[in-house]
Amino acid sequence: MYGEQISAWLKEHRNDGIKLLQKLVQEPSKRGQEGSAQAIVVEKCRQIGLDIDLWEIGDGALRNHPHFYCDRKDFKGNPNLVAVRKGSGGGRSLILNGHIDVVPEGDRTAWKDDPFSGKIENGKVYGRGTTDMKGGNVSLLLALESIVETGIRLKGDVIFQSVIEEESGGAGSLAAVLRGYKADGAIIPEPTNMKFFPLQQGSMWFRLKIKGKSAHGGTRYEGQSAIDKAYLVIEEIKNLEKERNQKMDHPLYHNIPIPIPINIGSIQSGNWPSSVPDTAILEGRFGVAPKETMEAAQLSLKNKIDDLNRKDNWFKEKPIELEWFGARWIPGILELDHPLIQALSTHYEKVMGEQPTVEASPWGTDGGYLSSVGSIPVVVFGPGETKLAHDANEYIEVDKMLESAEIIARTILEWCGVEGHIRGTGSDS
Repeated sequence: MYGEQISAWLKEHRNDGIKLLQKLVQEPSKRGQEGSAQAIVVEKCRQIGLDIDLWEIGDGALRNHPHFYCDRKDFKGNPNLVAVRKGSGGGRSLILNGHIDVVPEGDRTAWKDDPFSGKIENGKVYGRGTTDMKGGNVSLLLALESIVETGIRLKGDVIFQSVIEEESGGAGSLAAVLRGYKADGAIIPEPTNMKFFPLQQGSMWFRLKIKGKSAHGGTRYEGQSAIDKAYLVIEEIKNLEKERNQKMDHPLYHNIPIPIPINIGSIQSGNWPSSVPDTAILEGRFGVAPKETMEAAQLSLKNKIDDLNRKDNWFKEKPIELEWFGARWIPGILELDHPLIQALSTHYEKVMGEQPTVEASPWGTDGGYLSSVGSIPVVVFGPGETKLAHDANEYIEVDKMLESAEIIARTILEWCGVEGHIRGTGSDS
């Protein structure tokens, strides 16, 4: 059987997968530095025999698109990659999407080893990007290579994508869609801890400017502290978060305490201990429900701020200013009975011996661009745990990476359809 051939090939090439992941981790592909790690992926795709499309994003079509939110002015030297395995025809196509960029390593003293060591210990590979999401990318490449190397001929096309800029808002995946890469389905192996995420929340960043009145700290009653007024604003934002989440009745959110959070991530105010601060700036992340438009989400916060400005006597004179800035992640949703979920579930059970856990994603991914802009059905499923992403001593379990590769490879065979063997090896059943 084809599945048994895939499984045997992956076991035989386990160490090759580890070495590929280590090479990728040892190239610190932080924002603006993706090129060297991308070169490794390009070479691997050439070895597999894929048709390669490598290009630098940033043309007018991308920058003028209504869903382009990126402050990066220059993408030179850090290309997008799409590599295609053409099918013989008559099968469904599938996108395998992963991002090559990683977040900064943070405080290096919090790491046991160099953040880009790629050290392997107790069946785990350590380093920034192992779980988010170079381990998932290696799963995709191993899945494709196992199919090619065992001589299986597919009917449908497989479109592998290694994109930049996911961590800053998805410009790489948006560029791939605008370049014409679409398919009948897509899998994104973000670190779901082997769970299926058919629902993805979106998010965007906001900034609130709150005005006060300066005074000497000894006579603070002659001024108005912007920090004191910020307390009131924060309380109202908490109320809005509660109101929005009371409406989230989808069963996949029942075990998630706050399905669409509103997080205040930054507060800036004051510059002298003995002065009453006249300005406070709050910056935060606003969660967007899977079926909600970005415009509707923005309106809910605007209405809350407008209400404050009307009711509070101070804000009537000095209204709160709301600004949307920075990156955005579009939400996405796939019905639970979609054939792609069914196919993945079938092969998950064959490999893992149990039914998969299906949940809603607690964060945004590039899947929103594929589904909302490209009209492509998307499932997020991969090795690695969310709690390790962006943290010190990030790692991925090699076993999970290989299991994901096998599940994805088997799913590719069913989804795309099998024509037979290029070489006369193995069974065609």
